[in-house]
Amino acid sequence: MPKRIGGDVDYVTHGVGYAQQRRTDPRIEARVNEALGDARTVLNVGAGAGSYEPLDRHVIAIEPSATMRAQRPGHLSPAIIGFAEALPLDDQSVDTSMAMVTIHQWSDYQMGVRELRRVTRGPIVVLTFDGSALDRFWLADYAPELMATEARRYPDIDELCRLLGGTTTVEAIQIPIDCTDGFTEAFYARPEKLLEPSVRRSQSAWTFLSEGVEAAIVDGLWNDLESGAWDERFGDWRTKPTFEGSLRLVISDGR
Repeated sequence: MPKRIGGDVDYVTHGVGYAQQRRTDPRIEARVNEALGDARTVLNVGAGAGSYEPLDRHVIAIEPSATMRAQRPGHLSPAIIGFAEALPLDDQSVDTSMAMVTIHQWSDYQMGVRELRRVTRGPIVVLTFDGSALDRFWLADYAPELMATEARRYPDIDELCRLLGGTTTVEAIQIPIDCTDGFTEAFYARPEKLLEPSVRRSQSAWTFLSEGVEAAIVDGLWNDLESGAWDERFGDWRTKPTFEGSLRLVISDGR
């Protein structure tokens, strides 16, 4: 067993309002559903409030946080209390598994991936971020501490593919300009949104910054937006229809 089971963020404190900010984006959802193939039973690990869960299949949702479980909408099945590192399922008991922007939260992602492999007969679909691509985002100029924190949390993509096994593909997901899933890069064209505390509270990386660093980042961005300096440097980002940042869809065929 791992020394610590559970996520690296206290979602009792930081998970309130998460479902309002981190909503399923239909364009990303379409690609996730395609990757799930024709599976009838789907395990969703680190299910949170239920983003990207398919509605036309039997879903088993696993989520350790009571705060997150309470935010699941009524049309989704209740989530089971559990952890990625110790899944309460038999070997080869589900057709496919999914882990949506959660793997970096696990205390032992390697053990979690091995558990996914153990319980899954077919494909495993992981939506995650590539830490080596974080510097593509203009926010890196304002928040190098934030990017460094995130880079340490995200699993190495090559290592993730090795752990998943089988034939594994990695797709760079284009982030749409009006993305409804409020992860940090979703606001590449809407920098003012990152000034809102409720938006930042739904992005776990901010919770790891030393005291005063978040305020300094926000002040710097606010000042540049107010003065027009941000638009002088990055104004063309406001009209980019999509942004290829660090978002990745990793798919293992399970063979």
